[in-house]
Amino acid sequence: MADLLITLLWGSGAAAVALYLAYGGMSSWNSFGGVVTGLGIIAGLIGSDFVLVMLVLAARVPVIDRTIGHDRAVATHRQLGKPALYLLLAHGGLLLIGYGATTGINPIAEIGPMLALPDMPLAFIGTALFILVVVTSLVAVRRKFSYEGWHLVHLLSYLAVIFALPHQFSDSGMLAAGTWQRAYWIALYVIALAAIVFYRFLKPIAASFRHGITVAGTTIEAPGVVSIHLRGRRLRELRSQGGQFLIWRFWTGKTWWHSHPISLSAMPSDRTARITVRGLGAGSIRIGRIPVGTPVSIEGPYGIFSDVARTSPRLAIVAAGIGVTPVRALLESARIAPGEATVLLRASDENETYLWDEMGEIAAAKGATLYTSIGHRARTGSTWLAERDARRGVTLRSVFPELAGSDLYLCGPSSWLDSVEAEARALGVPEHQIHAERFDW
Repeated sequence: MADLLITLLWGSGAAAVALYLAYGGMSSWNSFGGVVTGLGIIAGLIGSDFVLVMLVLAARVPVIDRTIGHDRAVATHRQLGKPALYLLLAHGGLLLIGYGATTGINPIAEIGPMLALPDMPLAFIGTALFILVVVTSLVAVRRKFSYEGWHLVHLLSYLAVIFALPHQFSDSGMLAAGTWQRAYWIALYVIALAAIVFYRFLKPIAASFRHGITVAGTTIEAPGVVSIHLRGRRLRELRSQGGQFLIWRFWTGKTWWHSHPISLSAMPSDRTARITVRGLGAGSIRIGRIPVGTPVSIEGPYGIFSDVARTSPRLAIVAAGIGVTPVRALLESARIAPGEATVLLRASDENETYLWDEMGEIAAAKGATLYTSIGHRARTGSTWLAERDARRGVTLRSVFPELAGSDLYLCGPSSWLDSVEAEARALGVPEHQIHAERFDW
């Protein structure tokens, strides 16, 4: 099902090109200018389709979230960003060259007449906004932003689509009324924009009012780490599962303008819930100081980092640092018999053993085996372990001797998690048995 969904998303671009060709797209390819113009049109069609697919992937549509998971959807969203930008830039450049070759005018001189066309200035603005979004999403650039600042810039992608939309219909004769092409593109835009409006705005607003969540109190778990206790109504109706996350917005004067993706650190009751936050940036530090009674709005729950994704009877869990929060809820809710689960918790020092006491209590109650590894990362061998453990020969296989028949759940920083994943794959663990939740953005 996941592969089919990905194929459909990628195939929508091919369908756009096929419709263009079916309606005589190559009829004007009888000159150099016509060929270049036609290639520019194809680049624009595929680029526009990629942008709409990106919006759908970012809309957190439940069927996509349940099928391929939030992480894979976000990864595909990011992978499409640069190809979409290159195609849209090629679209503009090829049209200038094609029109210039056809009319005998310098391509640069074509910019003036092109801007005089209806809705074309909006298209140029939309392209500029999309360039800004893609550039700020590059890893090297993104690291210079706070999550909150980057997220605000990323919202410009919606404006980019809205600004670019009119010219596709007013300046493109190929999308003439009564054609399947026009119907196809109208359907794509309606689906993409409706998904964003409904799943990112209307549904969360309704859920927030229905559950009436407020801050009930806070508990300091360790220096810089705070558990936020929440109260609300009918919270079990959220149908959240251990390991899932929600998007939280805390309505104070300093925090209302940005939201945070945070996993549940305990399974909610009908009236209470809990999240645990590490203060890594200005935004997360502020929400660790939220006063009692602060209203909270939510989106979600999201993700398939939960018991529902399991394919094997045995459960193997590895978590590092604040990555313990979703696996704590996962272990609490997991359907396991005594002896079926093994957990390894990783910390750089004693100050990072967040919620380890609770993990020990849950493991003892469920008959799970719990190991810990404390210390700086090893430089050789299993580099995701502490140096002293790696030196004495501890490996993923030795911790989880029945790993081949287990679902492996991993949560922690990306670079650390990549090392665990690499070792798991080297041991032959199938991809469908590896479930990873990265603590980055």
